Amino acid sequence: MQYENPVLFSDYSDPDVIRVGGDFYMVASSFNHVPGVPVLHSKNLVEWELINYVLPQIPFERFDKVRHGEGAWAPSLRFHDGKFYCLIPFPDEGIFVSETDDPYGKWSLIRPLLVGKGFEDPCPIWAHGKCFVAFAFAKSRIGFNSRIAVFETDSELKTPADKYAYVYNGHDHNPCIEGPKFYRRGKYFYILAPAGGVSSGWQTALRSEKIYGPYESKIIMTQGGTDINGPHQGALIDLDDDGRKWAFMHFRDMGAYGRTTYLQPVQWINDWPLCGELDDDNLPGHPVRFGEYPVNLQTGYTIDPNDEFEGDRLSLKWQTPANPAEGWYSFKKGLKLNCVYYDKNALSDLPQLIMQKVCYANFSIKCKCRLNLLNDGDEVGLTVFGKEYSYICVVRAEGQNYLEIRKGEIGGEEDETLCRSQPYDDRYVTFQITAKFENPYSLVIKYTFGGSAFTRKFYAAPGVWTGAKLGIYARSGVQSDGYGIFKFFRVTCTDNRVKK
Repeated sequence: MQYENPVLFSDYSDPDVIRVGGDFYMVASSFNHVPGVPVLHSKNLVEWELINYVLPQIPFERFDKVRHGEGAWAPSLRFHDGKFYCLIPFPDEGIFVSETDDPYGKWSLIRPLLVGKGFEDPCPIWAHGKCFVAFAFAKSRIGFNSRIAVFETDSELKTPADKYAYVYNGHDHNPCIEGPKFYRRGKYFYILAPAGGVSSGWQTALRSEKIYGPYESKIIMTQGGTDINGPHQGALIDLDDDGRKWAFMHFRDMGAYGRTTYLQPVQWINDWPLCGELDDDNLPGHPVRFGEYPVNLQTGYTIDPNDEFEGDRLSLKWQTPANPAEGWYSFKKGLKLNCVYYDKNALSDLPQLIMQKVCYANFSIKCKCRLNLLNDGDEVGLTVFGKEYSYICVVRAEGQNYLEIRKGEIGGEEDETLCRSQPYDDRYVTFQITAKFENPYSLVIKYTFGGSAFTRKFYAAPGVWTGAKLGIYARSGVQSDGYGIFKFFRVTCTDNRVKK
C-alpha cells in the first residue's frame, strides 16, 4: 500500500511520535490554544485520529487572555515503566511534565522540571537509573540559540533540576539547531535535531557513546531538489522491537496551511539514520512524495472537520485562543454562543473564538446560525484567522441586523468594515467560504452569503507560529443576553487529490 505526503494536511506543528506495542502516539505544539498539546493515535503512521489533549487549560493566569504564539511549545512524548510522560516547554515559565497511564484518559497536573525563561524542545531518555533531558534555547527569551544542553532528574521525573550542561554548539556547522529528540541504539546515544531555520534548514543527527558527549554530527536529510522546504522538526520511530525498521516524521511549513506532517523511510548506514530517499549512502537523503505504508494495515482513521453540534460538549477539533470562561457557550439544539461583552473593536484578541485547523488544500464551508441579537453591538460571525484576518458577520446596529465583511490584523486597534448589506431580517443566516490552493504558501478564500453576490476575496495569512484557523464567534460591545445558535459547521473537500 502506498501513501502520499503529507500524511497530515493540517497544522500539527513540531510532532513527536512514539510506538507502544502496535500503536503509535503523537503530540504536537498548541502554543496559546486551549485545550493544549493534542494527542493523536495511529496504527500505521499514515492514518491518524485525534484522541485527547494533555492540558484542559494552560495553568498560568496570564493565559486567561490571548497570548499569541506563547504557551505550549514543541512537547515530547515517551513511554517508560508503564507510564506516558509528556514534557512541555513554556518559553517564559520553564520545562514541565505531565504523565498518565492512559493516553485517552486524564493527564496529571503539570509539575516543573526546569524553571526559567528561554528553554524549549525538551526530550527525555532513561539511563543509569536516572532520566536525562535534552533541550534547546529560544533566542527571543534568553538571548542566544544554536546550542543543545542536558539536565538530570530522577527516573520518575519528580525532582526539578537546578543546573544543566551544554553538550553541543552548532553555531559553526549547524546554526539555529533546536528541537532535539533523544534516542539510544546500540552503543550510541543519538540526538536528532533540525538546523538552519524552519523554511531553509535540514535534519542533523548527533551521536556519542556518552550522554554528555562529545557528540559528532552528520546531516541526514536536506530538501535536495524537492519542493519540501525545511524539512523541520520531527521524530525517529522504531517500527519493531528488534530495532531494525525505522521511520521518520517531520513537519513542513506551508504558510497559511500551517506545518503539515510528512513521513519518511529510514536506512541505518554506518550507524547513522539517513532519512528519505538516498542517492548515495554517504550523502543525506531528501524527502519523498510517496512511500509504502510502514505497517501493512489500513484503519480509516481521520480527523473530521464537520460538526452538527448534536452533543453536549465541544468536540476535540475545537480550541480557543485563551483559557475558556464560564458563560461563553452552551448546547441548546446546537452550539449556543453567547454575545459576551468584549470592549474592543478588533477581533485579534477575542478570547472566545471557537477555532479549528485547516485540513484540506481546497475546500468549502457552510455554517448556519440562528440569530437572537438583542442589543446594538451584538454580533455573530465566521472568520479565517491569522496575523491578518478577515470575517463575515451579522451585527446589530440601530435596532436592525446587518451583514458585514471586515478585515483586521493582530496588534491592530480597529477592524475595517469593507462592505455592509441592507437590513437583514431573516431569523437564520448561512455563512459560506470557498478556499483554493494557489501554491504551497497561499490560501485564497472567498466569503459569500447564501450564494448571493455579497462576496469578498482574501489571501489567508498564517498565525503566530501556526497556520490560519477557521473560527466562529459571538460577542457584544455592551452587556447583553443576545446569542447565536450554530446549527452546523460543514466542510467539504473540493479537490479529489486530497484525502478526505
